[in-house]
Amino acid sequence: MNDLLDIVREKAKQLKKTIVLAEGEEPRIITAAAKAQAEGVAQIVLLGNPRKIAEKCPGANLDGVKIIDIDAIDIKDYAQHLYELRKSKGLDLDSAYKLAKNPLYFGVLMVARGEADGMVAGSVNATGDVLRPALQIIKTAPGIKTVSSCFIMVMDKNSKYGENGIMVFGDCAVNPNPDAQQLADIAIASAGTAVAIAGISPKVALLSYSTKGSAKGELIDKVTTALELVKKARPDLRVDGELQADAALVPTVADLKAPGSTVAGKANVLIFPDLQAGNIGYKLVQRLAGAEAIGPICQGFNKPVNDLSRGCSSEDVVNVVAMTALQSAIN
Repeated sequence: MNDLLDIVREKAKQLKKTIVLAEGEEPRIITAAAKAQAEGVAQIVLLGNPRKIAEKCPGANLDGVKIIDIDAIDIKDYAQHLYELRKSKGLDLDSAYKLAKNPLYFGVLMVARGEADGMVAGSVNATGDVLRPALQIIKTAPGIKTVSSCFIMVMDKNSKYGENGIMVFGDCAVNPNPDAQQLADIAIASAGTAVAIAGISPKVALLSYSTKGSAKGELIDKVTTALELVKKARPDLRVDGELQADAALVPTVADLKAPGSTVAGKANVLIFPDLQAGNIGYKLVQRLAGAEAIGPICQGFNKPVNDLSRGCSSEDVVNVVAMTALQSAIN
């Protein structure tokens, strides 16, 4: 199997980014913080009470890890920052203080204020609770209005698909039924993830059940409109659509169905038309092809925030910390 995660960690070490872990009193997070700090993957900030952290993982070596107890510090500047951002939405100062005491909000405020380069959470919090503060405070990257997700699919290096067996699939976890503009945003963000984390040169295929007009209908129109939006926003990207999966992946099929395409038959970034297709697609490849599915990776934020699976291991957390560091380098 590919050694992509080892490469990601090594790249992260060179960047020396600061990543805040908002769920600092969770044992898996504490263990991950100790490992990430010791290996130099990132400078780690843990949010939590030092006594509780020590009780949860008494053997953890947290030398170098910065621990912030939100209840023990003056959060006036953080609350004021949040108030200024959200007062037009009806947030008053008292409510801003209460929200700033929430580690998920405080962590995002640290990122917004330049005190950290990214945040990781989700081991004990739901996805919506993790992403909401980021949407309200950090917001989306310039030119992108949609936060989405992708999986990096890692197959054997000798696989005939992808780039050295590596592909990016989006969106597989966040947007149920994206419109054409959202689909375009997903494509652009997934291409960025392909460069920043997967380390590949993106060849983006917008997937459909039709290839180049072989069928007609609203579902296909959405994909072709998305293609035009991507080309307009990012004329530098190699992107094509609408393409069936075989036309996107198999050169002989591409020659028949999409002759002359610079992407067909060579695609390494697959953009699915909706969440059902994306989720089904990545799980089929994971199970039938034995691929490793790395993710979901959040994308589209102005500064990186990543959501963990609640079933994550401490090793998973270290990997996500490393990926978040790499994302921060391109924001």
